[in-house]
Amino acid sequence: MGPVPYSTLDPSRLRRARAAVFGIFAVNGFLLAAWVVHIPPISERTGISHATLGWLLLVLAGAALLGMQMAGPLADRWGSRRMVGAAGLLLSAGVIGPGLATDAPTLAAALAVFGLGNGALDVSMNSQAVHVERAYRRPIMSAFHALFSLGGVAGSLLGAATLAAGWSPLTALSGAAAVALVVVLLCLPMLLGRPPQPPTREATATAAPAPPPRRRAATGKVLALGAIAFALFLAEGAANDWSTLQVEEHLGTSESTAALAFGSFAVMMTVGRFTADRVAAAFGPVAVVRCGTLLAAAGLATVMASGWVWLTLTGWALFGLGLSGCIPQIFTAAGNLSGGSPGVTMSRVVGMGYLGLLAGPALLGWLTGLMPLTATLIVPLVFVLLAARFAGQVRPAPHKAEGALRAA
Repeated sequence: MGPVPYSTLDPSRLRRARAAVFGIFAVNGFLLAAWVVHIPPISERTGISHATLGWLLLVLAGAALLGMQMAGPLADRWGSRRMVGAAGLLLSAGVIGPGLATDAPTLAAALAVFGLGNGALDVSMNSQAVHVERAYRRPIMSAFHALFSLGGVAGSLLGAATLAAGWSPLTALSGAAAVALVVVLLCLPMLLGRPPQPPTREATATAAPAPPPRRRAATGKVLALGAIAFALFLAEGAANDWSTLQVEEHLGTSESTAALAFGSFAVMMTVGRFTADRVAAAFGPVAVVRCGTLLAAAGLATVMASGWVWLTLTGWALFGLGLSGCIPQIFTAAGNLSGGSPGVTMSRVVGMGYLGLLAGPALLGWLTGLMPLTATLIVPLVFVLLAARFAGQVRPAPHKAEGALRAA
């Protein structure tokens, strides 16, 4: 069939597509959490040290970056739906690998496959989410990311339950893979097909000559969005890896009390993602990023200045709430940039953000050799304020024509 305008799509078709993208995002969070909760028993089974595990996690991260950069061009060529299917199946199968590993080399190979699938799915599912959001004609991207968080919670709880029941990592991860595989196969037919490709050179030979593409401007926009993603992911990574330790060291609390710091951050991050779409619809994406980053900065400043547990936990909660809706606006802006390679654009922006997620915890860890951990939080604070300064980069460009979808 030929191209079908978004406005003519059956509303029930759009609702199914939205539900399918929800499912894919949840699967991604679920499988990542399933791997994370099994790191201790897998490390013990393979006999690796903490130092070796650190290097192996770099293998996972490197493979994820490679998967992101591969998925962008392939999504442009084959469509994000096919890439979601391929990456989802690879990630579902790949999560079993760490459970099969018996030593460091086999675990490295397993994590390389798992990371490749995770990176490819990250780019392709966000590209698909942009298509569905464009079809809805209102912001819904943040809710997709909220489902990723809920998937992570489900994976963590299920992993904890299987560990308490004495299941082996292989059994538990195989069960997680089976669940994920079923969800991916159920969701795949409901995803949207790729947008129509630009007219071929032959088809446009008789048309009026078009102005030359503004490649430099487009490249600058991609780099700007990638830089904001880097800054925000750096701040998120700092909270993920250092919030609990910061409370324990700075306030001298117990481990159980300190764990509430990350809990408050994560809970408010999830809550914020469920509400950010309405804020974006009412006030626009720039307001979400600017106000969100300023709120996050206020929360982090509170953490740095506080000498009381309740106030520190409030600061981490505000930090999570402020950051919650920002990244979805970045990805929406990247996916809607004009040009013929939206998948490549998405892969570059997501890749730069992922680098920030890796760099933040490592940078703060290095700085702790020079200053107290709480003082190192000035780094994510500065990056969040820079993101607030350049929030205008997420402002959507006016579209001359309605988007369209190729029925498949």
